Amino acid sequence: MTDAERAHPGAITPEQCEWFHDSFERLVDNVGTAVLGKRDVIGLVVAAMVAGGHVLLEDSPGTGKTVLAKALARTVDSRHARIQFTPDLLPSDVTGVTVYAQASGGFEFHPGPVFAGIVLADEINRASPKTQSALLEVMEEGRVTVDGTTHAVPQPFMVIATQNPIEQSGTYPLPEAQLDRFLVKTALGYPSRDVAVDLLLDSFHRSRSDDVQPIIGTAELSAMSEMASRVHVERSVMAFVAELLERTRSHRDVALGASMRGGLALARLAAVWALAAGRAFVTPEDVSRLAVPVLAHRLVLDPESRFAGADGASVVAAILTELPLPEHRSA
Repeated sequence: MTDAERAHPGAITPEQCEWFHDSFERLVDNVGTAVLGKRDVIGLVVAAMVAGGHVLLEDSPGTGKTVLAKALARTVDSRHARIQFTPDLLPSDVTGVTVYAQASGGFEFHPGPVFAGIVLADEINRASPKTQSALLEVMEEGRVTVDGTTHAVPQPFMVIATQNPIEQSGTYPLPEAQLDRFLVKTALGYPSRDVAVDLLLDSFHRSRSDDVQPIIGTAELSAMSEMASRVHVERSVMAFVAELLERTRSHRDVALGASMRGGLALARLAAVWALAAGRAFVTPEDVSRLAVPVLAHRLVLDPESRFAGADGASVVAAILTELPLPEHRSA
């Protein structure tokens, strides 16, 4: 894509579509050199990055959550940082701190690890709620306020958080306000038999993510995000999203349904997903495909329904089976 095409937004050309599709495939393939056999999950995480969102990876230990996050961070030629969340981690360990500098006779701000393009928040649910809340402002607004002074973080900015759903001793569940700030929640799962054999044969190669090389810069990533904002979306498709949100709020198993933030996230991700498929328009099928990873973690279920085995994913999936797809025209 030429500089002139980037500078003059408008209808997306076939050449631009092809450039986006090829760039997206390169990103997925690059991360896939570290995370074997999980192309669908990698594609979802890469799409979330292009959409300007944050990702929560929740899975059992040893499934490659940290490897995926590190590989994605290394794929983008941008500064990245890793924060190991622990019970004794303080908010200032995340955001930074203002200290008195004796040499200058004034106070200086020392930025924390959150001032990076891609931030890996490893085992985020092991930190106290006070420390978890240090991420709320930066995840929503791209800035950090310390001692009354606001500091902007680099753009594009993304948080990739991991948590283990099995081992709950010494953990603090993420509050609904923070879960709502994650565009996508997904899981890797265990590898297939063939992939497991390949990994076992290469067991001494313990740092696959360290071998990943940057293949895209922040300017190209920003160009991809800007192009996604120009994808054609029919009103009927957005009406489908709105009705989906409303049905989560009135569902018998749900105490608190999906917010408008969730709907906006779904719309943005669907636009990226369409371009990744080589289309300049969103279809209802795009929305349906992405609804569970975008909306399920935002639902607060009724305690009795949760005890009976219901979860957010099953609720969204059930709504989708009842909700007819609208007719649409290709742009």
